[in-house]
Amino acid sequence: MRLADKVIIVTGASSGIGAAAARLFAAEGAAVVLGARRAERLEALSTEIVADGGRAVWVAGDVREADVAVALVARAEAAFGGLDGAFNNAGTVGEMAPVADITPGTWREVQDTNLTAAFLNARAQLPALQARGGGALVFTSSFVGMTVGLPGMGAYAAAKAGLMGLAQVIAAEYGAEGIRANCLMPGGTRTEMAGDDPEFHRFVEGLHALKRMAAPEEIAEVALFLLSDAASFVTGGGLFADGGNSICKT
Repeated sequence: MRLADKVIIVTGASSGIGAAAARLFAAEGAAVVLGARRAERLEALSTEIVADGGRAVWVAGDVREADVAVALVARAEAAFGGLDGAFNNAGTVGEMAPVADITPGTWREVQDTNLTAAFLNARAQLPALQARGGGALVFTSSFVGMTVGLPGMGAYAAAKAGLMGLAQVIAAEYGAEGIRANCLMPGGTRTEMAGDDPEFHRFVEGLHALKRMAAPEEIAEVALFLLSDAASFVTGGGLFADGGNSICKT
């Protein structure tokens, strides 16, 4: 039970990597607090986890709202007595376009959902981790903006790269209190965000050394490692789980 007795918030938990992570964390002993906009999906996932013997509660709301971040922490403390970590996973690609064609509205939406939301959640989570005597934060970044600039993804790349800066500063500011912060950089993963176009999937598969996309459960395993005590000396960094995307040129 790699997360035994830990209390973990998971944002973006209604589907994809977030949902897979919630199931895995609960199976590994964590009490999970699920956050996303789609209440019906959160309720269904929470019910599933409890039926399987786990512990789960949920808060529906827009991750871009500071009050939602506060509510997630309050729910963790009320239901389970505190907070030990968070997988700040919510994100969006947004409308893709060359930089000169990105509208200010699209730019703000992508930054708010990927980067500002992570800040708002971390801002609410850090005092709870301090009260607990330590903990871990994991942010879902991307190989996009870190090792490659994919055309049409300027807003997304900027936001995901920004998460690394945020994680590094948190690690430096709070490390002496036993709080760790890291980024997880997945490769192409078969989620709703990736769509269901077979031709697009074949293109994405070819970008990876493994010549396939990840299952959400594979990425969840890496998030679990970063949140667990097995990563007790890992902080301020980024861990690629990208199937060799970053090193593949064939």
